[in-house]
Amino acid sequence: MTEAPLLPDLIAALPLPTLVIDRAERIAAVNPAAKALVGAHTVGRHFVTVLRQPSLVDAVERCIEDGKGRHAQFLVDEAGKDVTYDVTLNPVQGAGLLMVSFQDITPQAQAGQMRRDFVANVSHELRTPLTSLMGFIETLSGPARDDAAARDRFLAIMQTEAGRMNRLVGDLLSLSRVEAEERVRPTRQINLAEVLQTALRNLNPLAVEAGVTLRPDFGAEAIPILGDADQMLQVFTNLIENAIKYGGDDRPVEITAETSLRDPALRGPSVRITVSDHGPGIPSHHIPRLTERFYRADNHRSRALGGTGLGLAIVKHILNRHRGRLKITSEEGQGASFCVILPRDVVVSDG
Repeated sequence: MTEAPLLPDLIAALPLPTLVIDRAERIAAVNPAAKALVGAHTVGRHFVTVLRQPSLVDAVERCIEDGKGRHAQFLVDEAGKDVTYDVTLNPVQGAGLLMVSFQDITPQAQAGQMRRDFVANVSHELRTPLTSLMGFIETLSGPARDDAAARDRFLAIMQTEAGRMNRLVGDLLSLSRVEAEERVRPTRQINLAEVLQTALRNLNPLAVEAGVTLRPDFGAEAIPILGDADQMLQVFTNLIENAIKYGGDDRPVEITAETSLRDPALRGPSVRITVSDHGPGIPSHHIPRLTERFYRADNHRSRALGGTGLGLAIVKHILNRHRGRLKITSEEGQGASFCVILPRDVVVSDG
């Protein structure tokens, strides 16, 4: 008889939201964490009126019938966000009680959904060029076998589609490598100015072809940071190439550098490299999502220009590894600016 009064105190000590259902199928006790989840005035009510969700109610009924533990899911909306709980149901043998505990598994559920979305996106991105290639191969093997003009035209398209698939696979491999190294901060000192000069030199033919003038303004002095030179080259190649492609023909692209002893974003010494174009700009509602995998502000134009939708996702992960930031600003009709903020660390020589 002394156990019942102790029940609320016992479950109150549990870290997880927990409630207890008695023989009469009513709520016998609820700890403070569970009150925030299912409501404060629940003790004495039938469990169906408290838990409500059919899958969880069904699991409780089965546990009461056979006395075996089970798991179920409980989905709620908290502050406008979907939250997923894994519910553990454990009968207390000999006491006629059923203990119900809720564990928030939202991060795991979101990670699982992200994986499923990623696989679906990759499949979709590969299916289009692959279907095109298969169609042209079938045509060249049949009706267009002896049509030289059609053969040349189809082969050119096939080469374009194969190149698109190759770029996608290359970016997927690059993204995988970058994510694997994201937690390991670089320890070698590099000169960021040399990286920028290499990127500009490599992209100059593309700029000339597009009639774009590259306007660097970062001086002749070294910009020392702790970093991975290859990854930094990948970052600025991506940003400058995007500015050339999306900024519009015959319009300049500016690349500037600014150092600071205490940057508000990093709370320490920094260098800000800004790549600015004078193109059509980016609608504001797209900007927060630009670094998501496969997200494109202009899907049709991006595909036409050979984009894979992974470039800015790779940039984000590289900057995370370097403890840096990416700030994107744009107004429609006024161009766009991509600002890379990196910590300026100094390596002390052993000598």
